[in-house]
Amino acid sequence: MISPTESASPTGDQIPVDASDPVSPATGRPLTKRGLATRRRILEAAEDVFAELGYHEASIVKVTERAGVALGTFYLYFDSKQSIFEALVIDLNDRVRQSMTESMAGAANRIEAERGGFEGFFRFTAKHPALYRVVREAEFVSPETMRLHYERIVAGYTAGLQAAQSAGDIDPTLDPEIAAWALMGLGELIGMRYILWERDADGTAPDRIAPHVLDSMMQFINGALGGSHTQEGSQS
Repeated sequence: MISPTESASPTGDQIPVDASDPVSPATGRPLTKRGLATRRRILEAAEDVFAELGYHEASIVKVTERAGVALGTFYLYFDSKQSIFEALVIDLNDRVRQSMTESMAGAANRIEAERGGFEGFFRFTAKHPALYRVVREAEFVSPETMRLHYERIVAGYTAGLQAAQSAGDIDPTLDPEIAAWALMGLGELIGMRYILWERDADGTAPDRIAPHVLDSMMQFINGALGGSHTQEGSQS
């Protein structure tokens, strides 16, 4: 179980994060349960607005209209458009890592964990395609936040690979940090091609990665990591 001072990484590891509750910029006090629910509603609206319009065309007014809250209410939770954008990047980061961690539960070895983690990532991406657009725009809007997004993922990923090396699951000569960055890049581009760009004959986007795509991806990862276990194909 994850402690209050730690956050789930996409590898099932735990990395320290700020454990304090969000604080209202208007009062300087931690938010109440009701306040947290309102903040969540505003963040969900911002996810939709930024995904549809992009950062520069989005506005606080559009976010509040989508959330169904007054303009003044917005400023109880965020100082500016940039502040909610940065909060959204971190929120998406928290949620995608949680999705991956949950999908890795019960994995018997590192290669099984990799498969589960990527399944969780692709499932989250299918439900929240804003992850891609928001993170890419963060490169220009808030480079530090974009870097934090990736570094939080890599921190846990690296620790997980190191543990797998100690357990004899993967090649002990690999540099775990370089491998973590490489695997993260692999997953991001596979998700772009086979989730964001993929459409069926009716133009509908998939709600999960196609089993044959994941099988081929895992064949590559098993070889790259020198995994001691071969994965069986998944069922659709």
